[in-house]
Amino acid sequence: MSSHRFAIQLITAMCVAEVFSMMGVFAFPALLPRFFEAWGLTHTEAGWINGIFFAGYTITVPILASLTDRVDARRIYLASAAVGAAACLGFGLLAQGFWTALLFRTLGGVGLAGTFIPGLKVLVDRLEGAVQARAISFYTATFSLGTSGSFLAAGQLETHFGWRSAFAVAAAGAGLALVLAATVTRSRPPRPSAIPGTRLMDFRPVFHNRKALAYILAYAAHMWELFSFRSWMVAFLAFSLGMQPTKDGTWSPSVVVALTSLVAMWASVGGAELAIRFGRNRVLSLVMGGSALFGCAMGFTASLPYAVVATLCVVYALFVQADSAALHIGTVQSADPNRRGAAMAVQSLLGFGSASLGPIAVGTVLDLTGGGQTVMSWGIGFMAMGIGVGMGPVILRILRPETEAQSEGVS
Repeated sequence: MSSHRFAIQLITAMCVAEVFSMMGVFAFPALLPRFFEAWGLTHTEAGWINGIFFAGYTITVPILASLTDRVDARRIYLASAAVGAAACLGFGLLAQGFWTALLFRTLGGVGLAGTFIPGLKVLVDRLEGAVQARAISFYTATFSLGTSGSFLAAGQLETHFGWRSAFAVAAAGAGLALVLAATVTRSRPPRPSAIPGTRLMDFRPVFHNRKALAYILAYAAHMWELFSFRSWMVAFLAFSLGMQPTKDGTWSPSVVVALTSLVAMWASVGGAELAIRFGRNRVLSLVMGGSALFGCAMGFTASLPYAVVATLCVVYALFVQADSAALHIGTVQSADPNRRGAAMAVQSLLGFGSASLGPIAVGTVLDLTGGGQTVMSWGIGFMAMGIGVGMGPVILRILRPETEAQSEGVS
């Protein structure tokens, strides 16, 4: 098989597997109005259930991602896909309220920790040059397609078969991801080897790499907003829909959010291409700054006609996601080739740590400002998202990871 054909098959297979493995990731926020009703959750409790998923990810990813510098990432991916399937199946069969939901969502975060970044490392280890950069771009952008599928499938399955069916189907999706990845990634990359004198999870060289650290910290700012947006957008749209004089002929909140995630996928790819053409730092600063301004205004639009609010959500999603792939490429290509797994581990540790705190912070703000029952409450809640991502351009300005001339090319 030619190297070009192999690269296309590998990238396609890992992107499709990523979509299947993510079917349960956003099933809970997609069905949040249902759980408010069924379990009597407060906004803070819902924020914890949303955030604990990414806390589970954050706790586990430093170990699993670092291991990819020493063992084939394929092995970690397959085992973690099985964990993700078990988490979804357990939630669908056994979850009864706040505490059991916390347990299974934490386990789901562990499964994502061993599939998302190790799946990216599968590609990075088997590809090189320009095709490697494009693989990173498409794989990270596919995260949004997986998000869209998760929101859409959960919403439709709950409508017709009940919420437990959504998690059962998500478990089957993780199983399909395991089979697909096992079949296509049989070829082995050059055997990873640890640098003499280093230990597993020794992240000091990563923090001393100023260029990589800039993108890692900016990624944390991006993730604060991204996962707050994804965790609370269905509830926000449901609030807006409840304010409308008529609800006939409108798309449900879960469908709108699925659309935002689908659009965001291409925004991520487009943002990476713009970064190649016009300079990574310049594009990232403009995108993240624009996203901060949009976020600070978004919550105050809830009382506008629902079609307008839904359209604004889609536009906002373009800003939210357009920086994702460029940040990943910046981290990977700025890292020591022998420490890429460690660099990706730190990026995920800080990024998903921020992702776990963002939804909790927004939920707490909503509770403190009227329980999300007023436009003002949602406006202030969204400002918490916008302020977080606004730190990204500040970080890039201070650390200046690359000159514009350096950031235009893809090595």
